[in-house]
Amino acid sequence: MQYMCLIYSADNAGPQPGTPEFGPFMKAYQDFTSMVKEKGVMIHADALQPIGTATTVTKENGKLETTDGPFAETKEQLGGYYLLDCKDLDEAISYAAQIPTAEHGRVEVRPVMVWDD
Repeated sequence: MQYMCLIYSADNAGPQPGTPEFGPFMKAYQDFTSMVKEKGVMIHADALQPIGTATTVTKENGKLETTDGPFAETKEQLGGYYLLDCKDLDEAISYAAQIPTAEHGRVEVRPVMVWDD
């Protein structure tokens, strides 16, 4: 079963670029990515551009509206994701707990509906 691990954190939470902690933090991400690849569970992963680059699209009564920024004003922002193929939710949770941002943010784990063509 496929699970999406959505990575959320508040702006400026956790190690920041230019600090001594940032290098080890990024290394932890590299190590995690290598591990899930080696175990054969990683389907895909990416980071997102900063929240300031987001555009929200709405269509009401046939009228298209766009708004700069995210849909909701929240402290935590979606920063990236891992798409994993796990045997069950427990396995997906065990991997999500190892994502470095879980220590200063949140990782939401959701099963993916895979539509067959």
